[in-house]
Amino acid sequence: MKSGGDRFGLHRVIEPEGVLPQPARVLNNDMSEIWDNEMKIDVIRLNIDSASFHQIKNKLLERGSSDLENDFADHIIDLTERTGKHKNEDTGSGGMLIGRVAEIGPAFEMKEKVQVGDKIASLVSLSLTPLKVNKVNKVFLDKDQADIEGQAILFSTGVYAKLPDDFEENLALSVLDVAGAPPQVERLVSPGDTVAVIGAHGKSGVLCNAIAKEKAGDEGKVIGIVRKESYIPICKDTGCDEVIIADATDAISIHGQISAMTNGKMANVVINCVNTENTEMSSILACKDRGRIYFFSMATSFTRAALGAEGIGADIDMILGNGYAHDHAEFSLDLLRRNHILKKIFEERYS
Repeated sequence: MKSGGDRFGLHRVIEPEGVLPQPARVLNNDMSEIWDNEMKIDVIRLNIDSASFHQIKNKLLERGSSDLENDFADHIIDLTERTGKHKNEDTGSGGMLIGRVAEIGPAFEMKEKVQVGDKIASLVSLSLTPLKVNKVNKVFLDKDQADIEGQAILFSTGVYAKLPDDFEENLALSVLDVAGAPPQVERLVSPGDTVAVIGAHGKSGVLCNAIAKEKAGDEGKVIGIVRKESYIPICKDTGCDEVIIADATDAISIHGQISAMTNGKMANVVINCVNTENTEMSSILACKDRGRIYFFSMATSFTRAALGAEGIGADIDMILGNGYAHDHAEFSLDLLRRNHILKKIFEERYS
């Protein structure tokens, strides 16, 4: 076992030297010997970030893929062999994983007590996680997931969670993938607020609907924004009081419909959960003066958001979604435990 590794993982960075693992282009994913401050995981499944997964699918289709599942599997192996991790080279995002603890270095900083053999989920991005993929057994094109055989490394600063006994593992993985959103929405929404959720039918969207409604209460209003009428029942079942049908990139249409629903007052809080680009101005135009926008989507462009708001004189607070919040794993799992409708939706979609 090697000693003297950096707690942030700098010792695994190959290119360029001196940067942290997330912005690095190439990591050392050699699993033959770990450093004493690392945890090695035998990986079972990858849960790829939604924006990344859909971008990869679309790119493969544009290249003429006739066997999307196998081509996606080849992409995973090629990317991890070249870069030592699964960081989308276009979106910059990753995802997370589940696996069994294989080895724990004596200097590893334990966040939650685990031992070799325990099944855990990583709560840090694949974009900074050294990953060696030996085989891709199956790609789940409808779940943004892939079953693999391989190993991964968590650094001392890495966050993880032992998988709960009362959740099937794929269900837990799907919840933990977006676990950062609900506790941060809980912080942002106040009783009586009007909340707009763009992408209210998706994985993070339904969780945000529920927690936003809990916080806004009967005096507040949650407005879901989705692209299909067939999504309306799920949105209403999970907390939306009203639902708008609109293209998330159509800022003018969304502005007009939110204005009509709020008598021109607009939303106190806008939550953006969509996995497509060019939705920043829709979020900005839906928000009231001195309101707040929470960009949980990894397709968000800081440049488009900042310059777009400046360009129309919008004085609003914009928050980039952090996938981590204190105790976010247990917070989000507890949300499903007490909300049986949400749990049923996740079971139907991801189990």
